[in-house]
Amino acid sequence: MTSTYRYLPDTKQDQEEMLAFLNMSSIDELFADIPAEIRVQGELNIPMADPEPVLLKKMYRLASKNKNVNQYPTFLGAGTYDHYVPSVVNAMISRSEFYTAYTPYQPEISQGELHAIFEFQTMVCELTGMDVANSSMYDGFTSLAEAASLAAASTRRSKVLVSKAVHPESRAILNTVASGHGYTVEDVNLATDVTDLEKLQAQIDKGTAAVIVQYPNFFGSIEDLAEIKKIAQENGALLIVSANPLALALLQAPGELGADIVIGDMQPLGVPMSFGGPHCGYFAVNKKYMRKIPGRIVGQTTDEKGQRGFVLTLQAREQHIRRDKATSNICSNQALNALATTICMSALGKQGIREMAQLNFEKADYMAKSLQKKGFIVTNHAPFFNEFVVELPAAVKEVNAKLLEAGIIGGYDLAGDYGFENQMLIAVTEQRTREEIDQFIKVLEAAVNG
Repeated sequence: MTSTYRYLPDTKQDQEEMLAFLNMSSIDELFADIPAEIRVQGELNIPMADPEPVLLKKMYRLASKNKNVNQYPTFLGAGTYDHYVPSVVNAMISRSEFYTAYTPYQPEISQGELHAIFEFQTMVCELTGMDVANSSMYDGFTSLAEAASLAAASTRRSKVLVSKAVHPESRAILNTVASGHGYTVEDVNLATDVTDLEKLQAQIDKGTAAVIVQYPNFFGSIEDLAEIKKIAQENGALLIVSANPLALALLQAPGELGADIVIGDMQPLGVPMSFGGPHCGYFAVNKKYMRKIPGRIVGQTTDEKGQRGFVLTLQAREQHIRRDKATSNICSNQALNALATTICMSALGKQGIREMAQLNFEKADYMAKSLQKKGFIVTNHAPFFNEFVVELPAAVKEVNAKLLEAGIIGGYDLAGDYGFENQMLIAVTEQRTREEIDQFIKVLEAAVNG
């Protein structure tokens, strides 16, 4: 006997047996407690079901309308970037023992997964210059909010200062989390493309738990972490840095410049764009804050035979300790994406990652200078990594439409988040060729000159 519903396993006989057991005569009786006036009456106003082959063809036609980076070069960054991912990454994470497991790091016998996480933590510490890193977070945005909560709890202060040059989505999540934890968030205004240090100096006080900046910031510019650290330290506040891990292959590590907490998103290293997610956040701290770090930490040990082994050492979450002692409600990590990042960094090696970062820097510099030669204004005053802002004589939305017609995905419109009319944030990664950059500029010229 077949099921009444295509993807539900219960047959008509199953339903009759269930109703008999419940002493009911119909399915409708199951919903008798729901008032009739709020129940859906009749059929839903949706098209009739299609046969599966017809439906698949429809879905493929819809999918073909998407313009993706496999077809068009993209200059859109703003938190998710088109970077090279070695083919070995997908081959390895597609192994069934990795991608089908729910939480493979929980049983101590899962030595392969624990080993991979341990290596991930080690690499994060090497990049950031910090003492301890956890086994990953959901993404860089939530990592930032968790860092602010750790700072507020550790200092027992109730104010956090965040630069407006920090990603707008990070700041939105921070404000949401802060309202639940009972601390306030104040934005620090910009001095052109970086944090206004005079404004920071005026806003900070002895009630400030932390100062949060991005490195490079949302506009691609490099913040003066050493100077920001001085201002924070003078007032007993922690310095939280949201850092692009790829940029850290070139930039001085935040830990060496005095950062107390370094967080960010590993997407630039081995995690595909995937239309915006999932990502993989990282979270690194000084040893002083190790026991307050959210999530899990994998440690190295030896077994009774003296062989190297790996175990979960710290789990400061409410599931494992008393709720009032928990530092976070984070109950999982991005083990598969953390593995992808680890494999990517291992495949590229230290020199490969540095060369990849150098290409980002040089190609962005080439494009910015080429635009300036054509008369466009690049608004960045500070050195930048792989993103910069260009001012246009027309609306970004209109320009992006022209670029798309020419087979190019344009940059990010800063009008919505910052009110910067006619300003486009352009990302240039190692994936972009000289020909693609030159073609972008050619189409841009034609678009703004009519």
